[in-house]
Amino acid sequence: MTNHVWQSTVFAVVAGLMTAGFRKNRAHVRYWLWLSASLKFLLPFSLLIGLGNRLEWAPAIPRVAANPAITLSMVQMSQPFGNTLAQAPPSTRGARDWAAIGILGVWVCGFVAIARIRFRGWRRIQAAVRASTPMNIPGSMPVRCSPDLLEPGVVGLFRPILLLPAGIVERLKPSQMEAVLAHELCHVRRRDNLTSAIHMIVEAVFWFHPLVWWIGARLVEERERACDEAVLSLGNEPHDYAEGILHVCKSYLESPLSCVSGVTGADLKKRIHAILTGRIARELTFAKKLTLALAGIAALGAPILLGIADASPKFEAVAIRSCEAFRRRPVPDSPGRLQPGCTTVERLIQQAYGVFANGHANRLLSVTVTGGPAWTRSDFYEIDAKAEGHPSHATMNGPMLQELLEDRFKLKIHRETREVQVFRLTVAKGGPPLERFQGSCVAWDFDNPPSHPAPPSERCGRARRTSNGTALEAATMTDLCYFLLVTLDRPVIDETGIRGRFNFHLELPAEAIENLIHRPHGSAALSDPAARASDSSLMSAIKSAVQKLGLNVEPAKGPGEFLAIDHVEKPSGI
Repeated sequence: MTNHVWQSTVFAVVAGLMTAGFRKNRAHVRYWLWLSASLKFLLPFSLLIGLGNRLEWAPAIPRVAANPAITLSMVQMSQPFGNTLAQAPPSTRGARDWAAIGILGVWVCGFVAIARIRFRGWRRIQAAVRASTPMNIPGSMPVRCSPDLLEPGVVGLFRPILLLPAGIVERLKPSQMEAVLAHELCHVRRRDNLTSAIHMIVEAVFWFHPLVWWIGARLVEERERACDEAVLSLGNEPHDYAEGILHVCKSYLESPLSCVSGVTGADLKKRIHAILTGRIARELTFAKKLTLALAGIAALGAPILLGIADASPKFEAVAIRSCEAFRRRPVPDSPGRLQPGCTTVERLIQQAYGVFANGHANRLLSVTVTGGPAWTRSDFYEIDAKAEGHPSHATMNGPMLQELLEDRFKLKIHRETREVQVFRLTVAKGGPPLERFQGSCVAWDFDNPPSHPAPPSERCGRARRTSNGTALEAATMTDLCYFLLVTLDRPVIDETGIRGRFNFHLELPAEAIENLIHRPHGSAALSDPAARASDSSLMSAIKSAVQKLGLNVEPAKGPGEFLAIDHVEKPSGI
């Protein structure tokens, strides 16, 4: 409750400051600003955030590291009812429980008292309606004459009737009576009874908050001034209208309910002065209309967007264990389960923030991890995480794995772009034609791999070792670029423009394959002299093998993605 109350208080203060900026404009603008502040007490931000959580949305920009302060604020905003009592130490639990019961008892007493006062007022109005008789006054709603000495007022939320006290026709001049009736019809058109009844509910629930009663007084003031402005804009004589209101004040009692729209509410002295001056307030300029529209969109849209940003599926159970050496799982993750095998934190970062960063597979995205302690590259961990529902393979390996790393490894990183060495794959002039694949194969969906994958011999883009190199069968240019990316540990850009599936045979000498197996990868390769020496011989072998396919792989400069580790910790409890 505490979170909701302070959020609504801040919202009301902002709305009040905005009314000051519209003080020279029509009163109905300020009325709707105050009404929005009242409605905010009935609409917790958590409901809008919950609505955003139900909307499916894939973030277009890879999430790097969540700001803990922003994350904490989002959690607090999405929980309008605090859990302070639930977190109390056992020794004080009984005392806190009694305190909570006492606070609840006081609130109930206040609520019942306010409800009883409202109920008594409502019964008085109903008694006046039952005792009333129809009047033959033409208009857009029924008019009845009441023997009670209540001021003229509109009664009813959905089927309003105008209740006039007995003898009012004789006490007022025709021009004064016409202005009073125009005032009441304005209340009907604006549905002031309904909005006032809603605020009465707010007052009953939040009776302890003085700002709620302040808002109620402002609503009555602005609704009466709005109707005064409407009456004057219809051409009624200001002097007659002011005299009519004063005669009603002298002869009749004010309505006991604010949801019965009368004619004598608000500050009469200010109203009479404004009426006699006959000055009509300004209409909204385009700039002020735009300001109101943007403020409304922000008030409703910001919590929904926060909910959408926090709407990604989460792992409900995570187990992390130390293991001895790198190994991949021989089968894909089962539905709703992430099991990447025994691997390092560096490889997990590359997987979460690189290949699957957006919740979709991008095998050609090469991301280099820099910084961080040595154990992120040398220590191996095995993760077994169970998700809520059945998110896709790419979602678990991307956004959900990012959250896991930030939560369990306290990971904080930032993204950098630098000019790096890349490779361009182009078509060689006069080279032999490619061997086009004949037959059918089962394509692999990297975003949602099947639970029972096809045998290796039936898969598209399958790779196998041969006596003199590596064969890629039923492979696309993307498959070839991915093989070169993994082999050379550098981004490879496809500039061939060739579509379709082919059989590629890369003739690699045994020493090149041996260097490939034992060379370090990732950030370790950046500072290893032996790795740089092996790159030269491996590059020569790859370039020669690619040329025999009628293609060229050429070095070039291009933008490279880097993820710099700012902070990381070993997971506890393993």
